Amino acid sequence: MKFRSALTALALVVAPGVAVVGTATDAFAVTKVSHATATSMFREVGITWSSSGGCSDRNNSTCTSFEQLNLPTAQGAQTLKRATGCALNITGGTETGHASGTYSHWNGYKLDYGKNTCVTNYIKNTFTYIGLRGDGAPQYRSGSGNVYADEGNHWDVLYYNCGGC
Repeated sequence: MKFRSALTALALVVAPGVAVVGTATDAFAVTKVSHATATSMFREVGITWSSSGGCSDRNNSTCTSFEQLNLPTAQGAQTLKRATGCALNITGGTETGHASGTYSHWNGYKLDYGKNTCVTNYIKNTFTYIGLRGDGAPQYRSGSGNVYADEGNHWDVLYYNCGGC
């Protein structure tokens, strides 16, 4: 039991701004990052973000927050930016107001990106069309399994992993 406690304690001091959810015995422990860590990761590769409210409060639906974002989601955004070379602007993160569910924005699995021709062409020409989502949004799956849904004025992206980071 002491060994397991030591491993859990070690996991909790991985890096500043990074939290590990779960214990050493959990098969699918998810690493969460703070808003500050995520924005630093995005700045590093030239990703921008915006919100209709000009804020980052996770509990305000007009804000764009990255608090409690999954590390692979943040890394997936970096992977997309590097692969496309396109301007990439995040318009939705972990803030309240999105659909609920296990693989949701709130739980750190999704980001919304503003649409532009460069990103749209990359997704449609590189990823596999997999049909319409329940709400009618056309969906595309990347080679790594992440799902890109065209919601009209933005891309709603579900990150199961970092996309080959």
